[in-house]
Amino acid sequence: MKSTNTAIPLEELLEHLPDTYTVADRELVQRAYRVAEEAHREQKRHSGEPYINHCISVASILAELKVPPEVIAAGLLHDTVEDTTVTLADIRRDFGDTITALVDGVTKLTHLPRVSRGDQHPDKEDNTQEIEEQPIVPALLGRKEDIVSETLRKTFLAMGKDVRVMFIKLADRLHNMRTLSHMPEHKRRRIAQETLDIFSPVANRLGIWQIKWELEDLGFRYVNPNKYKEIAELLSEKRPDREAQLEDIKENLVKLLEKNNIKVEISGRPKHIYSIYKKMQKKDKPFDMVRDVRAVRLIVPDVPSCYAALGVIHTTWRPIPGEFDDYIAAPKDNFYQSLHTAVIYDDKRPLEVQIRTHDMHLNAEYGIAAHWRYKEGTKQADKNYEQQINSLRSMMEWGPDVHDAAEFVESMHSDVFQDRVYIFTPRGDAIDLPAGSTPIDFAYHVHTDIGHCCRGARINGKLVPLYQELKTGDQVEILTAKRGGPSRDWLNPNLGLVKTQRARSKIKVWFKKQEDEQNLAQGRDTLEKELQRLGIKEVNFEKMARDLNYKTPDEMFIEIGNGDLPVSKVIKQFSQQEEAHDIFEVNPTTTPATSTNAIEVVGLKGMLSTMARCCNPMPGDQVVGFITRGRGATIHRQDCPNILATKDRERLLQVGWGHIERTYPVPVKIKAYDRQGLVSDISNLLSDENINIADVNVNVNRSIADLRLVIEVKDLTQLSRVLTRIENLPNVMEAHRSNPG
Repeated sequence: MKSTNTAIPLEELLEHLPDTYTVADRELVQRAYRVAEEAHREQKRHSGEPYINHCISVASILAELKVPPEVIAAGLLHDTVEDTTVTLADIRRDFGDTITALVDGVTKLTHLPRVSRGDQHPDKEDNTQEIEEQPIVPALLGRKEDIVSETLRKTFLAMGKDVRVMFIKLADRLHNMRTLSHMPEHKRRRIAQETLDIFSPVANRLGIWQIKWELEDLGFRYVNPNKYKEIAELLSEKRPDREAQLEDIKENLVKLLEKNNIKVEISGRPKHIYSIYKKMQKKDKPFDMVRDVRAVRLIVPDVPSCYAALGVIHTTWRPIPGEFDDYIAAPKDNFYQSLHTAVIYDDKRPLEVQIRTHDMHLNAEYGIAAHWRYKEGTKQADKNYEQQINSLRSMMEWGPDVHDAAEFVESMHSDVFQDRVYIFTPRGDAIDLPAGSTPIDFAYHVHTDIGHCCRGARINGKLVPLYQELKTGDQVEILTAKRGGPSRDWLNPNLGLVKTQRARSKIKVWFKKQEDEQNLAQGRDTLEKELQRLGIKEVNFEKMARDLNYKTPDEMFIEIGNGDLPVSKVIKQFSQQEEAHDIFEVNPTTTPATSTNAIEVVGLKGMLSTMARCCNPMPGDQVVGFITRGRGATIHRQDCPNILATKDRERLLQVGWGHIERTYPVPVKIKAYDRQGLVSDISNLLSDENINIADVNVNVNRSIADLRLVIEVKDLTQLSRVLTRIENLPNVMEAHRSNPG
């Protein structure tokens, strides 16, 4: 084993280069190495090894994909502009426009959050440490979310323009994951989670299985080390027996298929720990019950041989129902092709079998990168490559229209990273949509005008609600009106009516065409109604607008009116401004309901405080403390009648929300037309939101049900969401927070 402070020799990289490289190609790679080696000469990684080792390792990973020489050269140079004195002008002068564009693309991708280079300069002052600590996943975004999201936006837009930029980024991330053990524990976990949530899905979308599975296993190793170790040990314990079994199975399969005149190459399929874990979770089964723990892969000469081999296997062993997938006739959305089946083998245990051709195998292992593995690029290879690139670009066609970086990243998760479903029009045309899409998403995909005029839908001949999720094979008919436009409710994320960014973008364009005066009035009315429903009486709209980066409240109201600014985002921002920023990071259910550390008493830190039952304050409310005799401070809402009526003004304290450690009881009033199952529906909805009902009172008068509940919520954002969902239940007329009194 080499010492960690020894540089990897260039010869090791040259040995990895494809045999098809010419002398000029190899000279280009060597020139790039010399520039990178000189630029990074004084730099070390946390492991103590020379920094150039990282560059060579990235280039070696790219060489395994057999990409063109300019991509490997760019891989060697990918950190020079970011971390050394080398400029883009220097690279353009020495290497030309193509390599400069690739290096520039990668530099932009990692310029702000140095997420992939936190292990590269232990002795270098890091001015981006605060940014670096922030997770990059939308669900975990911290206070630097705008900076981090903007960087990711650049990543994906660069991928849409030149997919080779993403090859370099994935190779860079893969090597950093391989050396992640040298990082501090908290950074290891953050980078690993980011890998599972961002970069592994990108590798999957590009069809590069070789990189996808390794990113997943390495990420899982640091995100859930206990489960990783448990599965790894179970695999290790049974490896000798399993390998002996597989050798016997392969020998039997070869004899069987050759007897039927089918030429075949057989290998045991690698057992990837993360995929086993995901299957255990999905099927809720223990390790021994996961069928593909024992699996083989058959490589045959052509497509007819695939089906012939399948027929032989199914007539020899009993197929397991529901375990057959034909990805040759219906390829996956990343163009993966193969036959998958599972049978009960001679020993009465399951055996999974994959059957594919040599070309399918190359595409499965290397995805879009397989395009360059074909000699001189055959017409068929070029056709497949263009189809994949066009498919990727069509998924992201909304990208330039989304200027909010956080929304862009969330949309990538919903529109690009998600699995796909295949829906049919009444004429039989197939439409490819992200999983979870609704009839409205389908309508906008067919035609913008059909989306605008959508008023209902039939799935397989049956009327369904517009929030119904579509499944592969569904035939969808959209019911339209002759005039009109989309409903503003379609943009309400709490209702789940629209899931794709493509549809959201077209809906927003429609509303933007409406008069600003209409949007202004609509936006103000929408926000005021929501604040009123939440029991918030006095709001400084000037400050609210400034906090959301608008010059005036009118600009904010217009954005709400045209759908660009969800009311839920306004409420979330308002809630954050009224309390500590880290309030959402704590699980509050562990603290008794009788006391809390959620209040910070200005000037009297550590004073005992309790929540006033007369007004039930919650995070986001403007609050005041009242000194009691022997019980510390009682926390009231500022508009509490008891506080407004008190004459002991000297006993009032200025307080602010601090670190939350519990939920808050909030009185809620619901008015509805009485029906069977109403209370059950409300209870199930609250259960879905993990909200406890502390008290409930129901009064029915002349078929009108008046429900008074006390529910325990974490913050105003959760309260807003659940009130919206309740109001959209059948027969419910209104749901709002009860005012103190």
